[in-house]
Amino acid sequence: MPRTRIKICGLTRAEDMDAALAAGADAVGLVFYSPSPRAVTSDLARSLVQRIPPFVTRVGLFVNETPLRINAILDEVELDLLQFHGDETDAYCRQFGRPFIKAARVRPELDLVEFARSFPAARALLLDAYVEGYGGGGKTFDWTLIPPGLPLPLILSGGLQPENVADAVRGLRPWAVDVSSGVESAKGIKDAARIAAFVAAVKDADA
Repeated sequence: MPRTRIKICGLTRAEDMDAALAAGADAVGLVFYSPSPRAVTSDLARSLVQRIPPFVTRVGLFVNETPLRINAILDEVELDLLQFHGDETDAYCRQFGRPFIKAARVRPELDLVEFARSFPAARALLLDAYVEGYGGGGKTFDWTLIPPGLPLPLILSGGLQPENVADAVRGLRPWAVDVSSGVESAKGIKDAARIAAFVAAVKDADA
């Protein structure tokens, strides 16, 4: 089996970015959704991105944002991958000329296979918990709702933390896992020890 990739999302401070990189994160996420407690400005994002070495993917997260603002951010911040968490269509996501992943808010009535097929240009499908508003709210969802044979690589999100991510990796074998609140000491404030423990747990499950 290929090793599970790890994304640490919702970084807002230089020391948290450094902790994620030191722990061995494959990707880091910056939130450009103003209602989020983890939202960053273009200026802050630019300073955080400058700390990222080669071969770590720089991800920008957006929710039902205007194309004008996304293009303005892309002009100011070096991002490798876009992550869309709202009601965007495949055509909307493609217009920025960057690789993208699409999030699905998992609930029993959502056909995940059909959802994935409706985003043929996406590089992966990120599965998150369904809660009011956007984002998983630190909640897990029923992993048995994930069907076999998804047509896109699976990124598992939603309520992951050092204590449960190994079980998730062993049971589901996702392409990648994505964590935010599960490695925090407060909203938007990451805990370096929990980041390291999360990465260690994923590597242990892979082994």
